[in-house]
Amino acid sequence: MIWNSIGMEFVLLPAGEFDMGSPSREKRRKLWESPVHRVSIKKPFYLGRYPVTQEQWSKVTGSNPSYFRGEKHPVETVSWEEVQAFIRKLNAFETTGERKSVYRLPTEAEWEYAARAGTTGSYFFGNDETKLKEYAWFLENSGLETHPVGLKKPNPWGLYDIYGNVGEWVQDEYHISYKGAPPDGRAWENQFQGISTPVRIRRGGGWNGNAGCCRSAERLFAPQDQKLNSLGFRVVKEV
Repeated sequence: MIWNSIGMEFVLLPAGEFDMGSPSREKRRKLWESPVHRVSIKKPFYLGRYPVTQEQWSKVTGSNPSYFRGEKHPVETVSWEEVQAFIRKLNAFETTGERKSVYRLPTEAEWEYAARAGTTGSYFFGNDETKLKEYAWFLENSGLETHPVGLKKPNPWGLYDIYGNVGEWVQDEYHISYKGAPPDGRAWENQFQGISTPVRIRRGGGWNGNAGCCRSAERLFAPQDQKLNSLGFRVVKEV
């Protein structure tokens, strides 16, 4: 585990392989979580132990756009585009002399790999969604608001709030299925810019999502300029 200068805490995740997506028998699954396919994560990487907090966002940008206020609450109401600007500033902020830091959003495959933490069920704790309250703030227990990060139990790799609290932007553009998805876990983005605003993937559910929205394979999407008070992010630090 490592920390950076603004208090972000990172967990080192190992290289490895996993099956991405949900099998046809999984409860509450969506068609766009298919087909299940093998993904190989070639290199270890650091991932934020928590979603980025309002305190951390403010230290880098000098502002706080969040609807639900609290320094230790996850930052939200930030578009994918604003997240990219934050990451550029964070990289500049953390780079000193010869030591260059590389921060970025996780790819969709990296996010699911991290959420699963070596497990294969609907959730990292199995298939019994009645246990979700121990691990996540979601529609049944959130009180329709965000909560300070780290109050629920972590997953087996020590990541908190990977389900619920806020959904999380990832790097990838939305595709209607996994047919043609990269087998090496890199971001899947369209080669050519379309006429409309690109649509990006968001993961992990949020305070306003039901238990089905918090599954490891669940994938939602939004235009990259959209801001939601149930949507934040966490960052990768490359090794």
